[in-house]
Amino acid sequence: MVTAEPKLAVWERRTEWPLAAMAVVFLAAYTVDVLDQPAGVAAAAVRVSMAVAWLMFAVDYVVRLNLAGNRWSWFYRHLFDLAIVVLPLLRPLRLLRLVTLVAVLQRAVGHAIRGRVVMYTVSGAVLLVFVSSLAVLESERGQPGGQITNFAEALWWSMETITTVGYGDLTPVTSTGRVIAVLLMIGGISLVGSITATLASWIVQRVADEDTAGRVVTTAHIDRLLEEIHQLRSEVQRLGDASPAGDGPHG
Repeated sequence: MVTAEPKLAVWERRTEWPLAAMAVVFLAAYTVDVLDQPAGVAAAAVRVSMAVAWLMFAVDYVVRLNLAGNRWSWFYRHLFDLAIVVLPLLRPLRLLRLVTLVAVLQRAVGHAIRGRVVMYTVSGAVLLVFVSSLAVLESERGQPGGQITNFAEALWWSMETITTVGYGDLTPVTSTGRVIAVLLMIGGISLVGSITATLASWIVQRVADEDTAGRVVTTAHIDRLLEEIHQLRSEVQRLGDASPAGDGPHG
């Protein structure tokens, strides 16, 4: 009997890539907003694009909450998704939009098979560095004592932070910038852990495959030896049956 797929699973499967597309639109608009600092109509277009993307994320969250079987349990296990919806509303934390982008795109491609984990990890690292650079630049630019004043400096800071090197030549001076730094360091450690786990899993799988292949070869050898023994027994039996009953020494 085929069990019907839960409505929540159907909704999540059908909205994965549309939400990923909106995340890309969000990223493009955010990039223009930070690097180009548009004014007038262009600024309004950027704000509308980001607002529409955020609205889709909010609708998706509400729909999934309503479709969940145990809503309280689902709510508790998806606090991160709630942060995606709430953060843009809190002006002091609006610069943490990297949470939105990384989380939505991870939901879209996070079910990749292990063979694609390396590519997924590299893509995630590039995205995290890029968005963090934008966020910290918007946070630090124009602040008294701010050291990160252009995108090149922001990109360099993100690279040394995600790798947990931390030369200290560039440091954020705002609270938001420091929160971004903490998230980026956590992301860097997580990426290193993902790569290590992937390599360990690959090595274990290779050893298991070789062990399985060795057992298959050994089993084949044993089967062949048993077959040869069986053939020898059959031949001995046949020769014994073919011998004259009275054969033997005569007195």
